[in-house]
Amino acid sequence: MELPAAGPCAPAGLAPPAMGPGSPPRSAALILLVLLVLGARPEAQETSVRRQQRHGHSLNPNSSWWDMEYKGLLHSKKTLPGTVGSHKLSSLLRSSSALGHKDSRSLLSQNLGQKSQEKQLSCDMLLKLSRYILMDAFGPSLAWNLFRFYHCDREVNLPKIHVSPLKLAQHKLKPFLLHRMLQLLRNMGVLSESQQSKVFALLKKQMLKARKTPVKPQVEQSGPCPGAAPHLSPWHPGSDTRRAAVVGRGAALRLESSATFHSLVIRDGGKLVFADRPRGPPITLRARYILIQDGGELHIGSERCPYGSRATISLYGRAADGAAVAGFGQKFVGVGGGGVLELHGRRPRSWSLLDKTLHPGGLRHGRYTSEKRWGSRGLNLRILDAGTGRVLAAGRFDTHLRAGECRRLLAFLALQPPGRVVAAAVGDSAARSLTLETRLLLRDRLRSEHIARLGYRQPWALVGILGGDALSTAEDKREYHGSGTTGLAVAQREFLTYDGTRFTVTAFSGWIKGSPLYLHIGEVIDGIDMRAEVGLLTRNILIQGEMEDSCYGQNQCQFFSFDTFGGHIKILRNFSSVHMSGVELKNMGQQILGSYPVHFHMAEDVDERGGYDRPTYLDNLAIHHCFSRCVAIHGTHGLLVKDTIGYDTLGHCFFLEDGTEQRNTFYHNLGLLTRSGTILPSDRNEAMCLAIRSHVYGNYIPVPSTDCMAVSTFWIANPNNNLIENAAAGAQDVGIWYIFHRVPTGQSEGRYPEGQAEHTPLGVFYNNRVHSNFKAGLFIGKGVKTTRASAEDPREYLTVDNARFRPHQDADPEKPRVPAIIDGLIAFKNNDHGAWARGGDIIFRNSGFSDNGIGLTLASDGTFPTDDGSSLEVTRSIFVGESSNFGSQGGQNSYWGKGANGEYRTLPRNKTFPIRGFQIYDGPVRMAKCTFKKFTPTVDRYSSAIGFFMKNAWQISPQNNVSQILMEKSVGLKVFFGRSGQWFGNNDNDGDKMSIFHDLDGSVTGYPDTFIGRADNYLLRHPGCLTVPRWNGMMCTGKFAQLYIQARRPENLTLSIARATYSSHPLQLQGVNRGAPYQQYQPVVMLEQAYIIQWDGRAPEDIILYPINFNRGDWLHIALCYPRNTVFHVVTDVYQRQTGMVHSIKHYFAAPSRASALNGTGERLFYFDRASGYLFVHLQAHEARKGHSYCSQQGCERIKITAHMYPGGSWSCAPNPFPQRPTAPQRPVSQRPARPCRACGAPQLAITSTPSVKYIRIQIQSLSKADIQSHLTSAFIKINGAVFPINSPGIFFVVLDACSGAVVSRRHFDTVTGENAANSITDYVQTFIKERSLVLVCSRDIADMVGSSEMSIFTRLGSAKPIVFHKEGSFAMLGYKGQAKPSWIKVLNHAGNQKAASLQHYVPLKLKEYQCSANAFSQNHSEHISAEAMVPHN
Repeated sequence: MELPAAGPCAPAGLAPPAMGPGSPPRSAALILLVLLVLGARPEAQETSVRRQQRHGHSLNPNSSWWDMEYKGLLHSKKTLPGTVGSHKLSSLLRSSSALGHKDSRSLLSQNLGQKSQEKQLSCDMLLKLSRYILMDAFGPSLAWNLFRFYHCDREVNLPKIHVSPLKLAQHKLKPFLLHRMLQLLRNMGVLSESQQSKVFALLKKQMLKARKTPVKPQVEQSGPCPGAAPHLSPWHPGSDTRRAAVVGRGAALRLESSATFHSLVIRDGGKLVFADRPRGPPITLRARYILIQDGGELHIGSERCPYGSRATISLYGRAADGAAVAGFGQKFVGVGGGGVLELHGRRPRSWSLLDKTLHPGGLRHGRYTSEKRWGSRGLNLRILDAGTGRVLAAGRFDTHLRAGECRRLLAFLALQPPGRVVAAAVGDSAARSLTLETRLLLRDRLRSEHIARLGYRQPWALVGILGGDALSTAEDKREYHGSGTTGLAVAQREFLTYDGTRFTVTAFSGWIKGSPLYLHIGEVIDGIDMRAEVGLLTRNILIQGEMEDSCYGQNQCQFFSFDTFGGHIKILRNFSSVHMSGVELKNMGQQILGSYPVHFHMAEDVDERGGYDRPTYLDNLAIHHCFSRCVAIHGTHGLLVKDTIGYDTLGHCFFLEDGTEQRNTFYHNLGLLTRSGTILPSDRNEAMCLAIRSHVYGNYIPVPSTDCMAVSTFWIANPNNNLIENAAAGAQDVGIWYIFHRVPTGQSEGRYPEGQAEHTPLGVFYNNRVHSNFKAGLFIGKGVKTTRASAEDPREYLTVDNARFRPHQDADPEKPRVPAIIDGLIAFKNNDHGAWARGGDIIFRNSGFSDNGIGLTLASDGTFPTDDGSSLEVTRSIFVGESSNFGSQGGQNSYWGKGANGEYRTLPRNKTFPIRGFQIYDGPVRMAKCTFKKFTPTVDRYSSAIGFFMKNAWQISPQNNVSQILMEKSVGLKVFFGRSGQWFGNNDNDGDKMSIFHDLDGSVTGYPDTFIGRADNYLLRHPGCLTVPRWNGMMCTGKFAQLYIQARRPENLTLSIARATYSSHPLQLQGVNRGAPYQQYQPVVMLEQAYIIQWDGRAPEDIILYPINFNRGDWLHIALCYPRNTVFHVVTDVYQRQTGMVHSIKHYFAAPSRASALNGTGERLFYFDRASGYLFVHLQAHEARKGHSYCSQQGCERIKITAHMYPGGSWSCAPNPFPQRPTAPQRPVSQRPARPCRACGAPQLAITSTPSVKYIRIQIQSLSKADIQSHLTSAFIKINGAVFPINSPGIFFVVLDACSGAVVSRRHFDTVTGENAANSITDYVQTFIKERSLVLVCSRDIADMVGSSEMSIFTRLGSAKPIVFHKEGSFAMLGYKGQAKPSWIKVLNHAGNQKAASLQHYVPLKLKEYQCSANAFSQNHSEHISAEAMVPHN
């Protein structure tokens, strides 16, 4: 069974459509999508595999990964790159099929001691061996951090890592290999210099000694296949559902035929091995359960000898049948203490990414269907382009009842040029008014044998070529017998597009309705890698649950119509050995806590730390159609899960349970279609959340959006785990969710102190993909409720709760921060968020966001009064609003509407949702070196590159900043502050009014050192500001900070604050309480200004003023309104938040005048003007602030005002107690426009899942005769922004070197006045274009060319058939000249009445299939291109 592609089209095409018999290859059957990628194109498969091996599937911090990569080297039969002659790896390393992990190491020392072979080790080979040895000597963490950065084919800036060569010299290696390896490491600059001379001198002596000692020949060991072991006894137990079979002490059995038991227990040293006889019948073992413990062993194949036959373990039984086994339950394969489970099937390529886009129906313009309906009477014709499969014209002609229809039919055909595909069929009847003249013309134009004699209601169908010969026509007819027909007339022909796609045109006498397929992208679009995932679900070892036809009993049948009581595999602590590879699991898992397809239960350390010489792993599993998770890791550490697929499962798929699980690695796994389950609140959808209330307190009704609705493909409950090169698509809620347990839960309670998980540094997060998920692609934040339901908190245990991620060294908040690095995230077509991160010190880099509701929200926890000094950042990333990936309607795509360009596409939420690329929330957050594309507002929605959290009750930090931002021309709205209406509400919350960020270099606004705030915020405004109405914003210079105000007794007042200069424009702030015994407000203020504070009632008795984000010496003058009879007690102190201590307490004294209180001399004075009711204070920061901290290192300075107010008296005050003075001059924004920024934007052209591959961006725009007559004049070829205009009619070629990307040739061929243009083009392609060339071809106003009826020379550039140019048409081609045929080749050949041919593509450079030399890539090829661009060359 093949897994359907995860079509990247929001949430794209994840449900496979139906397909019928006789569907055309590639164009109609989704199953063939997988065959094309995995089977039918071996050359593409081999190329893709090579690419995978080269570009990152060896980046790996877990030792067993290195082992697998190393074993791949041992068994490789391919010539090593860079070696001399025909030497292969087998000649460098002795045959190792029978050797284990330790033996493999000895091979290094025993078989690499030959000097001649030593000289032939390539850099790539030596690099791989060095990876393996360095991991063994220093551990996987250092090996990962070093070799993730190093590649043989280019120089990079290495991290500052130094290792001891003396420690390496102690490794048991032959001196020759050790010498080469040390040389490599020295060249990389990682050897400790102080020890180099000593170790190389020691090594020289060892090498001289080694040459005198002959190498002893190795004795070949016996084969590693477990079924071939001679001590095994054949076993044919037969079938007996009552038998409780036991394989015990002294039993070593080889199962040679299928068997059925009630149960099977393997214990006390007993061993059961499946016989491997590829030519024999498959073996099926059926049982209610299989238990392996106390030295028992079950083997199917081995790591070095994968099982070659077909084996099935089938677990049967209903939920109510029989008693459960303690610790395991029912219907299981269980491994207890001392048990061994070794399952190793063939390991096919588990999953990959499409290398070519598959359009619906297989065609670029989609599958075309028409259906028989009322009004189809007569002749129905469709005209198609044979080169693209596109329907160009359609018509229905009622030649049965209307005599004038023949003239219209003849006129229609006269417009169609020869060479077009025609499909014709009769609907109902077409004969009565069909004239003889028309019949004869149809006979000649369509090469029809039957049209001349077409009778009443006679079914007739034809597919042919206009102007073709009789052999080009397929035709069928049926006879009408008065009461009905004898069947459908069906005509069918297959055609080939220019890019090699085969498609079938079928005409029925009565068109049938079809189900179009989904779009599956296989390319980089707008700089984001949107290639669809495609995988294989079948393996030759199958473990399955036997299921009932429908749900029954107590199996949550109110939510599921199907049986959910599947089988499960459970592994307990102290097992001896568990490794699974090449295994399929189907119908596994139960909607019961603890019964999952694969479940490691409280197994603790399962790698070297736990004493396992061979660390435990799951490799190349296919887990599909399962009923409770995919892989559950519970109280287990150090597990490797690799190349595993989870498809169509219930509940969190890859699942960490209690929050204690650490050091587990998920490498290159794929999760698709994760649906809701019932087990945990976070698994449940809305209906389940409301219905399941057995564990809440009292009558509490859960709130689904906050308590539940969090089902995720990867549920990561502790940050110290590694996620590398995984994909998560189509989850009902979230793709990858980092969730935080404040204390360990479940059976792990008490295993770490409170808050540890929230402070634990993040493991490796590298090169992961998330798309087509409903709530978010990646979510970092929130936790689970860790207390039982009670009257104080009636919510269920493990309900989704609040938590913040704040990583520190050793999980100790007193130690330095350790930023969490999200490196290489690709997030697209997620309905709500591409990614959301809440907390502190999280850095996104090298990431791509496209077609999400909101690309990325950074909700920093560094806003007062939370995590002082923390911040969030995104850098070197690309944001796309509405890409050229329009998606497909149907499947999980709930929203389909018009895009900004007028074409229909998938949309997030609905057509009015305000799409945002980067959303700012709280702060401080930073964005640098990012590129934005295609954020264009429409009449329905506001789409902006930068936006803010909507309906925000809390204020935003003015420390938020952006720099080196590139807004491409396709960005129609750079910034938007919202407007009242749908989605924004009244747009009147405190945070809505206070939205702000700092444009450091002017790359967004055009003016450096500019703050951008909302247009109606008069706390920020001054005469030098510029208003930008489209943004609902303004740009201002100046110094800005925050005034944090706490108010108590009462805690429910609305605060009114105004700057004295604009006292008639106060801002009303509601404040937030957040469960604290005080109300809090945090307006953004301009420094060195006077502010007036009033209330909508009598002033609070207690007020505390904090200067937030003030630098030393920054100040404000503040006037607060009180009743006239108030008595004050004012003190200042410094509050150290981390310790809760208060120090430096000093009292304020009453001043004789306002001027003396506000003079800033350093005296601590206040003045109360009883006439006006205003208390005046001077608020100033006296200590220095560092970095992103909002307070100084000594703590937060503050003024505490306690007011004793007596009953009666007025509490209202005049609007402005400050004297009217001229406004202090501020530098106007427009005085200093920013300079052009060449370094702005993401440094990489594309963010892809193969980051080591370099791309160039190609755009080809042709012009037809009709375009020119419509006054369109731009025909060009564009390469990375460098434009090559085409100003004269003809065909234009630009040729690039496929290895470096440099432009090597350009040539224009005049098809109007030039003689023999076709021959000139042929000669140019054959003679002047070299091998390994990218060839870009564009046309402008094509005229007839002599000798161009069929130009077969274009097949040399990748066209699947000769090109026939259309007169006055247009042509665009992205081709390749070389031995390979890359999947990215594109050909567009449009007729004159079609839209001009235009294509865009990101083309990879220096692929393995190009066979480039090692130094081919030029770092400066982009400059080479731009230097040649814009120069006419005719």
